[in-house]
Amino acid sequence: MALVEIENLHLAIRAFEGEAQVLAGVDLAIERGEIWGLVGETGCGKSLTGLSISRLVSSPPARYPKGAIRFDGRDILAADEAEMRKLRGRRIGMIFQDPTTNLNPAFRVGEQMIDVALHAARVDASVLGLDAKASARARRAAARALAVRLLERVGVARAAERVDDYPHQFSGGMRQRVLIAMALIGKPDLLIADEPTTALDVSVQAQILKLLHELAREQGLAILLITHNLGVVAQIASHVAVMYAGRVVERGAARAVLKAPAHPYTQALIASLPRAGAARGSLVGIPGVVPNLFSPPAGCRFAPRCPLAVARCGEAPPLEAAGAAREVACWRAERAA
Repeated sequence: MALVEIENLHLAIRAFEGEAQVLAGVDLAIERGEIWGLVGETGCGKSLTGLSISRLVSSPPARYPKGAIRFDGRDILAADEAEMRKLRGRRIGMIFQDPTTNLNPAFRVGEQMIDVALHAARVDASVLGLDAKASARARRAAARALAVRLLERVGVARAAERVDDYPHQFSGGMRQRVLIAMALIGKPDLLIADEPTTALDVSVQAQILKLLHELAREQGLAILLITHNLGVVAQIASHVAVMYAGRVVERGAARAVLKAPAHPYTQALIASLPRAGAARGSLVGIPGVVPNLFSPPAGCRFAPRCPLAVARCGEAPPLEAAGAAREVACWRAERAA
């Protein structure tokens, strides 16, 4: 059984214009030790898929009309808030996209990390390496020491001093490192990383990606890496899932999918990447725009932008095997024999 299993997940969000069908049958399974890259254009549902796993989508206005999410066999959509609080910060860690809005400016970085550590320790005392009967003072001292160690691990210089700084005293990249350290405090089984390297320069990005790869290999940590950067996916992901307008259109082993994409949308994404030595004006974009999810097109949602679309694309294609290492939702893709 996979650590995370998402089956036919539908998510609808009500707004003034009506109800947007933002997820429309997402299927994904993540095993321990795997790094899944979740890619696609802005607005395709990547972040909402990650937020749904940790039940951080407000309901209402959101609702899940169909589908299931199971974490280590537990039905996430049926769990109450008390159960979810035990999972968040302990077994499920999350790195949010914007460090500016996800660190409280009124509290020192160390205080915020200590709070996360103490919360995780209430669920599992081993997080702090102390006996469950340890005093409050001892737990707090251990939580602070853990915060310093993790800041050092993500590359924050003079961590023992910087732990007492406020978020505004850190650069954007350093705040992103703090969020990564905070997500690792509870020693999670699953790490959901939403654009974790967006605010980092290239050298720091390489350090963070190396750290995530080591955690997956050494601790069996499962990682869902939400990103626009196919280069990052190619560098560390073992598997990749390509999303378009709320659906997974192609998934499988990262090397197989990126080397020989089978879905027209995946092909278009890769073709649009800039390449060294390319002539000015030679970049190729994807014509058209992501469909309006208040009234999405029937059948394949990519069909209005697809150069290979045929009449049958008015019917939604299933996600089926197209070779040994990937599955594709496209009537024009070659199926496995």
